[in-house]
Amino acid sequence: MSEKSYVKSLEFRNLIRMIGTSIEGTRLVENALTMIKGVGKRMAQAVVKIAKIDPNTRLGMLSDDQIQLLENIIKDPVKYGIPTWMLNRQMDIVTGENKHLSGTQVDLMVKLDIDRMKRTKSWKGIRHQLNLKVRGQRTRCTGRKGLTVGYYRKKKAQK
Repeated sequence: MSEKSYVKSLEFRNLIRMIGTSIEGTRLVENALTMIKGVGKRMAQAVVKIAKIDPNTRLGMLSDDQIQLLENIIKDPVKYGIPTWMLNRQMDIVTGENKHLSGTQVDLMVKLDIDRMKRTKSWKGIRHQLNLKVRGQRTRCTGRKGLTVGYYRKKKAQK
């Protein structure tokens, strides 16, 4: 390894771009990876362990090769030995594959899932169309729209 590349790898970078997300270089590696959408605390710990990076190092101190390795592990975790139960999209409805989505893919897939539920007119899809609560919450006193709510209507009627 030449002296220039060694010095270059020790330079601290304040901002690092990974999988469409800008992350501060001052954060610890595990904590920094959780800033990427679709990567939680457990997944970040597994990625750092597989990449053989010390979890107490700052993200800004990593070399380009190490950052590229972290990105590759996050994009295809099964290839690097992360178990399928840690993935956030197991048995995808369309393809039947086990995937791990990250970045803007998460938002896109959630939108596509909601659109599919609306198209098939499932219970959740109908609730989404009507802008009502979807997951079984009560709607008697919350989720109301407009100015007139509850007992205020009775007081106005009495006047």
